[in-house]
Amino acid sequence: MEWNAGLYRDAHAFVFNHGESLLSVLAPQPGERILDVGCGTGELTAKIAEAGAIVTGVDASASMIDAAKGKFPSAAFQVMDAAAMTFEGEFDAVFSNAALHWVKRAGDAADGMARALRPGGRLVLEMGGFGNVGRLERAFATALREVAGVEFESPWFFPSIGTYASLLEGAGFEVRAASLYDRPTRLDGDAGLRNWYRMFLANWLDALGEGVAERVLTLAGTLCSGQRREDHWEADYRRLRVVAIGP
Repeated sequence: MEWNAGLYRDAHAFVFNHGESLLSVLAPQPGERILDVGCGTGELTAKIAEAGAIVTGVDASASMIDAAKGKFPSAAFQVMDAAAMTFEGEFDAVFSNAALHWVKRAGDAADGMARALRPGGRLVLEMGGFGNVGRLERAFATALREVAGVEFESPWFFPSIGTYASLLEGAGFEVRAASLYDRPTRLDGDAGLRNWYRMFLANWLDALGEGVAERVLTLAGTLCSGQRREDHWEADYRRLRVVAIGP
């Protein structure tokens, strides 16, 4: 999937704004080398650098990396898939916010993060957890089936605490803390839900053609009417937050 970096930054800034609370858990120190996995347009990467750390941001999307380089030219960014990272013992910490649920090869990503760390380095991450956006996903799947006759296959990996802790332990991590929590998330304006679908399920909608896609979005909105608020929509986010120590 190729991302629309402008739509991401302009209409979905909540992704990195909510991620700022994770930085206090990371607690970057001056001179530390930190890897930001799935850095997107680089806002949190830049915040880590402001603390004095030496940070590298990686993302599989070239458009996201181009946007990050354009906005934060002094930071280091690379196009790299989280499931195919090539770092070896280079970092004191690995950080990731709202990215790893896009990585279906989760075991490969865990192995790559473990390899990237120096001995005893720390991992601090947050991602979509079990049940994340369940109402939005079910509405889209139903609308896609009824309007286009197409069965939806989720692009996401939303694990439980047990599933993800076991996966990290298999890569050599020691999980120190893990929590799964509800985080209802505001989608601004009348078009908030449509913008969300167009941002995160663009591949499905683009394949349908504009007319059919509009009918799918209209029905999905009707099915999600319980998520409508007076001046915005509310997405049923559930987040998995993990702190672990590397091998």
